[in-house]
Order: sequence, then structure tokens, then C-alpha cells
Amino acid sequence: MATRRALVRLAEARLRAQGVEDPRLEAELLLGAALGVRRLDLHLDPEAAVPPEAAVAFEASVERRLRGEPLQYVLGETEFRELRLRVDRRVLIPRPETEVLVEEVLRWAAGRRDPAALDVGTGSGAIALSLAREGRFRRIVATDVSAAALEVARENAERLGLADRVEFREGPLFEPVRGERFDVVVSNPPYISEAERPFLPREVREWEPAVALFAGEEGLAVLAALVREAPLHLEEGGLLALEVGLGQAAEVVRRLEAAGRYGPPRVVRDLAGRDRVVLAPLAALAEDGAESQHVGHRA
Repeated sequence: MATRRALVRLAEARLRAQGVEDPRLEAELLLGAALGVRRLDLHLDPEAAVPPEAAVAFEASVERRLRGEPLQYVLGETEFRELRLRVDRRVLIPRPETEVLVEEVLRWAAGRRDPAALDVGTGSGAIALSLAREGRFRRIVATDVSAAALEVARENAERLGLADRVEFREGPLFEPVRGERFDVVVSNPPYISEAERPFLPREVREWEPAVALFAGEEGLAVLAALVREAPLHLEEGGLLALEVGLGQAAEVVRRLEAAGRYGPPRVVRDLAGRDRVVLAPLAALAEDGAESQHVGHRA
């Protein structure tokens, strides 16, 4: 039987040849998963023999990675803030940028008494479940156009013991919550333009769900709909919190200001210093204020 050290070295070389950015780390994570041990354990006993069944599982996972499948899908899970979430091809892999969005919502909600939250396009449930774990929300509803994504989100909620804290509903945009209002509407929507599709990393382009990535020719279709529709589902003084793509913050701010329903928007940068989150409170509606047109389908 091969040792842990030997298998890691072989896999590291193969992954490096394929252009993987951190092949040693990935090889160790994959072997740890196959053995059911922590990465640290591999270093504590590197000469331990790897049982044949674990070696077979490890080889299969390395092959998946060499084919371009994202590491998180191969491992079947990823970390997001305080959560360990199960992920697969049915959902977008949660990114660190979205943690900034959650942080801003939690900071805003901390000054309110038992607010209600709506997460539009929940995917794996990362945002809604983080709000349930870390915040004091009396009610959280999470929607998604994808029934398959909602299966993953519900599985995560059950596994994390949060199933009684979040209500999941299927449908595009605000369709599942017609006539309902919330204190905060939060969304990490699709915001990549079709023109960018050929230039995305292979792992993203070929493996992650297109419905969670692309939003029309300019990438603004869903963001624009959220800006238009949110006033129908926000309490007065409530917050619209959106994650946006690179170069989109200024246009989203312009649309918020043009809508005439929001207070001054605020832009928050991610850890890399890029404009990533746009926040806007709902202002009081004038008596002659017009309601926005309802959007029936998610782009």
C-alpha cells in the first residue's frame, strides 16, 4: 500500500501539470476527504499506509479535478462564514465576496427589532442560512428559480439545524412572495454578461449553473428587475442589499436614484478593494408615487 506522502506527491505533480494554482493544498484536501481525516492529520503521520478503498476514492477525486471540476464540487462542500455548506453542480459555489454582503445586512439588522428578510436567488442557501445562524430575524424567506438549487439549500438547512428558521420557495424573482413585505431584501443575483462567457475560467463556464451566472447582454437584467420590484416588497425604511459585478456599481446606483423610491445608495468594497455591494433604503412613498412594473421571469 502507498503512503499518504507518496500519494500526495503524485497527485500534486499531476495537478500542477494541469495548471492548478495550489496543487499541494488540493492534493492534501482530496486525500483527507478520501480518508475521512483532517489535512493536519496527513502531516502528523505522513508515512501511514492508505487503505486500497481510500486510494481508489482518492484517485477518482483527482481525476475529477483534472477534468476541470471545481474543487468544492469534488469535495462536496465549502466553507462560508460560520457555515460548512454542501455544494454540487446544482448551485453556484459561494464566494468570499458574498460574505461582505451578508456582513452588511447583519450590521444593518443589528439595530432593528426582529426584522424579516427575503433572500432572492438563494442557491445553496449561503445568505439565508448565514442570516439565520448569525442574526436575530423573526422570519427569513429564501427563493430560487431552480428547484434543484432549492433541494441543496433545504439539505443544508436540515444538516445545519436551521430548517425551522428559513422558508424556501420556488419561483423567479419576487413571484413566490407576491403581496408580502420584508424589512430587508438581499440578493446575490446573476450579473455576468453573455459577452463575458467565453472569457470565464473553465471551472466556472463549464461546471457552475448558467442560470446563476448570466443576466443578459450587459449582465444587468436581474439587477435592474430587483431595483424596480423591491419597493413592492420592502417595508418603509427597509433595505435593498445587492451584490454586483465589476464595473456595475455606478450603473446600479444610477438606477436606484432614477427609481425615485430609495434613499441615498451606499457602495461597499470587497476585501480586494472592488465595488461589490450596493445598499439602498426604501424611502417613504409619496401619495402620487407610481408602482413599478412586475417582472414575471428571471433573466
